[in-house]
Amino acid sequence: MIKVQRTFILLILLALLGCTPGTPVTDPVGTPTATATLPDPQVFITPAPDVDGAVDSFMDAWRRDDYAQMYDLLSEESRRAVSLEDFTARYTQTAIALTLLFDDGITYQVISRETNPDFASVRLNVNYNTNFFGTLSRELAMSLVREANAWHVAWDEGLIMPDLVGGNVLEIVRQTTPRGEIYASDGSPIAAQEEAVAIGFTPGNLNPDLMSLFYTTMARLTIYQVDEIREMAEAALPFDYVPLGEATRADVDANMGALSSLSGVFLNYYTSRFYFDGGLAPQTVGHLTYISEQEMNRYLRLGYAPNERFGATGLELAFEDVLSGQRGATLYLKDPDGQIITRLAERGVSPGQSITTTIDPGLQYRLQQSLGNYRGAIVVMEIDTGRVLAMVSNPQFDPNLFDINNQNFIYAQNPYVQPNDPVFNRATSGQYPLGSVFKIISMAAALETGVFDQTDSIYCGHSVVVCGNELYDWTFEREVPPSGNLTLPEGLMRSCNPWFYTIGEQLMLTGNPDAIINTARNFGLGQPTGVEVGEQPGNIPAQVTNCEQNVQLAIGQGEMTVTPLQVAAFTAAVANGGTLYQPTLIDAIGLPEGTPSYTFAPEVNGNLGISDQNLAIIQDAMREVIANPRGTAQRQLATMRYRSFGKTGTAQNPFGAPHAWFAGYTQVNNPDRPDIAVVVMLENAGEGSEMAAPVFRRAVSLYFSNNADIGRVMPWEAYAYVVASPTPIPTETPVPTNTPIPTETPIPTETPIPTETPIGEEGGGSGEEP
Repeated sequence: MIKVQRTFILLILLALLGCTPGTPVTDPVGTPTATATLPDPQVFITPAPDVDGAVDSFMDAWRRDDYAQMYDLLSEESRRAVSLEDFTARYTQTAIALTLLFDDGITYQVISRETNPDFASVRLNVNYNTNFFGTLSRELAMSLVREANAWHVAWDEGLIMPDLVGGNVLEIVRQTTPRGEIYASDGSPIAAQEEAVAIGFTPGNLNPDLMSLFYTTMARLTIYQVDEIREMAEAALPFDYVPLGEATRADVDANMGALSSLSGVFLNYYTSRFYFDGGLAPQTVGHLTYISEQEMNRYLRLGYAPNERFGATGLELAFEDVLSGQRGATLYLKDPDGQIITRLAERGVSPGQSITTTIDPGLQYRLQQSLGNYRGAIVVMEIDTGRVLAMVSNPQFDPNLFDINNQNFIYAQNPYVQPNDPVFNRATSGQYPLGSVFKIISMAAALETGVFDQTDSIYCGHSVVVCGNELYDWTFEREVPPSGNLTLPEGLMRSCNPWFYTIGEQLMLTGNPDAIINTARNFGLGQPTGVEVGEQPGNIPAQVTNCEQNVQLAIGQGEMTVTPLQVAAFTAAVANGGTLYQPTLIDAIGLPEGTPSYTFAPEVNGNLGISDQNLAIIQDAMREVIANPRGTAQRQLATMRYRSFGKTGTAQNPFGAPHAWFAGYTQVNNPDRPDIAVVVMLENAGEGSEMAAPVFRRAVSLYFSNNADIGRVMPWEAYAYVVASPTPIPTETPVPTNTPIPTETPIPTETPIPTETPIGEEGGGSGEEP
């Protein structure tokens, strides 16, 4: 026991000795190295999906009408509850009922948001910007769920519009408004709502004993003449239905005594927008069309009714909003049973305004009948205002045929598939090389640069070497003597190609490569005129890069193209002293009983940029084209009663015979008849001096004689307005339908020629250019 106690005491003493301060402890093995510091722990944090980004994606897709993308952003449960088709239909129907705008129809602002790891709630203020009802605002509550680490919309109908929760729907009830009418300058209707009658016949059912009565009655009611109706009857099978055209009910009623005696004649009554005289300036006035299936949703959102027609071309299209007026509508909210819950919005009706055009109806009608079977255009414009008095594009078409209420719609050929595209407006959108009429511009460039003056002279031979190439004059091709020594004005009078080839070359050599193209732009070429209907700009090269290019431009060939309207505009500017007026077709716009909302005032597009002295030189040369015995238009125009100036043109093209041009203006100074510029272009008709100049004469003669003086019979006519058979036209020019004559114009048995007109006189024997 004592031994154990001693041992225990000894252990305690040893322990105390080990804890005594200052006592070194020796490690027989050595001091161990400290353990290295452990690296900081890496914490990986997965960010929560961006709620605002999900909301923006959904709302931006809605703004773009991208319903498929919206559907892709829905939660799985939402996609199981509604198909893409039903989802798209609900949004589409709502957009139509609201008449949502296409751009920014939906705008929004986030009001608040609450987010937790798997669910989010966002409140938005949404504006529905509409065509009809202004802006409607609603507060939407959007719920989102987290799926596959992305936010998806938990969708219900309240996200279209809170009003639609529970299966409610929107319904728009539209109110139509009368369409404005289109009038000629004298107030006579061109297009108006009218009781009309479609007229046709079956040859086999006609009474042989009453054929004379049939022909004369049909000629009174339609735009066709007796001989044309006879040809139509003889060409058809016995029981074919032959559509003749349309007439007003008043005109049909006035002829009912004769009609009641005729068998085989069909009269189909309907009320619709009616185009008088078979369509006066139809390419310019335009026509209506129905909403296609492809465009239905678009037009319904604009507020149109499904069966409504709208302007498809011409003034009908350009002034659609003016003519159609303000359609009225009421927006209702209905329950699933179709009962009205409330009226959400309403818009009143305003009738369409009517348009009075600048078109002279008598002149327009007769010029429409003057181009025979040629494709071409005529523009008649006042020189001091830009008012377009006539705009002809040939061939013609009947705009009444675009109405399904018209029985002839079923039987007549659609104008859009007829030969030569009669709906196409060649006056404003046809782009053609100008040929020698362009020499007016080249002469202006030559004078303005100072490279040439009016006293300069060259020998106009059969050919000339320019830019290292031998180029030929039209006298060589016609096998007539060369023109000889000519001053610059005489070069325009004779349309001497060598003179203008030389101008093109010398402008390049004297450091004026862009003089011609810059002058052309000053004349308004290569750019739209600003006329109210659709047009093309033509083409003037951006720059001239070589001599050959400039030489071709100098005679109106090569890369340049123009529209007949552009040529009429600059011809008027040459006539009036250099002011380039914007062409216009509109005199006034307004309600029938009220102050016009618009009245025409001339608008200046620019100035030709030619000095008065040089412009006078050009004008004198254009007078010599007609008055000088050697002028290229002398034979056709020298004996006109109305003082005129002009330039012939024959434009080569890769599509057949040359295009025939004539551009000119008058200087009659009649206070009751403003002076006019007239441009004529006939596709593939040959020489401008022989084919286009006579049309200029007719246009001027009709205008100043109040339609009594026809000028001359055209080369292709049997007598005034009647195409000769067979028609002497190039084989590559297809022949459209017969050319009608206005029924109010008596047809003389023989067309008189003014006694002062020397028939067959050649004006020096070589006064015409090719």
